[in-house]
Amino acid sequence: MGKGMKVVVIGAVAAGPKVASKIIRQMPDAEVTCVEKGRFLSYAGCGLPYYVSGVVEDQAELMSTPVGVVRDPVFFRNVKNVHVLEQTEAVSIDRSGKKVYAKDIRTGNEISLDYDKLVLATGASPFIPPIEGTKLKNVFTLHGVDDAEGIKAMLAEHKARDAVIIGGGLIGVEITESLVHTGCRVTMVEMMPQILTMLDWEMAKLVEQHMEAKGVKVLTSTKVEKVDGKSGVVEAVRTSNGKICTDMVIMAVGVRPNTKLAKDAGLELGVGGTIKVNQKMQTTDPDIYAAGDCVEMENLITKDKCYVPLGSTANKQGRVAANNISGRKDSFPGILGSAVCKVFDFCVARTGLSEEQAANAGFDVETVLSPSPDKAHFMPEAKMLMLKLVADKKSGRLLGLQAIGPGAGDKRVDAAAAAISAGMTMEQISNLDLCYAPPFSPAMDNLITAANVMRNKLEGDMEGISPRELKDKMDSGEDLFLLDVRSEGEFNEVRIPGAVNIPLGMLRKRLDEVPEDKNTQIVVFCKISLRGYEAGLILENAGWKDIKVLDGGVVMWPFEKITP
Repeated sequence: MGKGMKVVVIGAVAAGPKVASKIIRQMPDAEVTCVEKGRFLSYAGCGLPYYVSGVVEDQAELMSTPVGVVRDPVFFRNVKNVHVLEQTEAVSIDRSGKKVYAKDIRTGNEISLDYDKLVLATGASPFIPPIEGTKLKNVFTLHGVDDAEGIKAMLAEHKARDAVIIGGGLIGVEITESLVHTGCRVTMVEMMPQILTMLDWEMAKLVEQHMEAKGVKVLTSTKVEKVDGKSGVVEAVRTSNGKICTDMVIMAVGVRPNTKLAKDAGLELGVGGTIKVNQKMQTTDPDIYAAGDCVEMENLITKDKCYVPLGSTANKQGRVAANNISGRKDSFPGILGSAVCKVFDFCVARTGLSEEQAANAGFDVETVLSPSPDKAHFMPEAKMLMLKLVADKKSGRLLGLQAIGPGAGDKRVDAAAAAISAGMTMEQISNLDLCYAPPFSPAMDNLITAANVMRNKLEGDMEGISPRELKDKMDSGEDLFLLDVRSEGEFNEVRIPGAVNIPLGMLRKRLDEVPEDKNTQIVVFCKISLRGYEAGLILENAGWKDIKVLDGGVVMWPFEKITP
């Protein structure tokens, strides 16, 4: 059917343009029409926070090719041979007659489009919680170019100085940084006990502390009850923890898939109201495909159905759909939930399962917190990178990795995504032939170091304790001996409450300062717990029986620290 095939694509932001362009490359005689409700085509929605902050100066850069050509209807017609109907809304699908009915938003004119194959790339829309005041002036979302323009205008023309961000997910943290860079005082309100629920609690807490150090007020476990206004303009946000006066509000509480067209057409829906598709990206109608933020996905590890809308996934799915429409064989196997964002000086990235997700999926979980410089420590540009590794105790298989800090976490998470996809174990990861040169990596890459720590745990060479486990023991009054083996100078700069300092190099000579009872619970640590591990071996050799190494050391301790 390739020659003269009529393909209609509904949606022209991410998956839609990918499908259309790929089909034409493979079937030059096909007639491909994109129907797009909005004014802007094929734009980088993930770049909107950087347009708001001014890092991206011109909105056209978000919808341009790498050589600066704006991807508008003329571009798609002349370069891609794709007909784009902008500001045109698809209103219904006649599956038996293979027609799409649409309406020009500007004129009201109705049109019908015949198709041999139809692609739904309808994306998602911001979720607006059912609270009073969300329609007041100066309440924004950040989903499209128009939203970004509205926020920029508010900042420039009205000189907003106080902003409340409702929601602590990816969009929330990214726009928070953008607003701070424009001079705003920002309060983030998150209903859950932590921001960035894609991370485990202790990792998210460290990111939260970094945001607070940059002047952001973060309120977790806080519910927004109402948005107050005066004369139709936002004045304050009322929460379960009190009232916050503000000039503007940005709703960043996630998105919901746009699937009304699919539902009305009788297509089967999946988790969260997404469109159910197979690995070919076909819906339950074999002539209708779907891709992007509107479709159901599958977790590669658990095989559970899920919904993780990302632009990267949309583009991959679009290519798969186009290949299958063009008569080739292709499949999209699923996702790991890989994600990355910039939070001030931190790279925050993750892939696979968190500790909580892995436990809920039935795995016998072991974890490692491993902080270390992202380059050779003697290089002046080396920066701290904090990793959390999640593995299956029984098989030693990698299940997930989280990375935070000023160091290059993205490349470690990308490597971990490949390792998880290949089903690699800790032993295999610890022997990966990764690049090394001092300006780029330590001799033992951060990922390999974390895998080796995990091997030590799994093979019984050390017993770790997480910061949260230790804090619970401290709060319950358990009889513990906290041994900090850093230098005296390091100890005097910052320390964990209740810790005793015996520098590692003096430990053998000062064993008399350790509790005499060999059954005493001893938790050893240092800056990153490498010296702590060595101290634990010294104590074990001297007869102490209950030694635990604090995962992540002082660097990754997310609770109170004493700074004299």
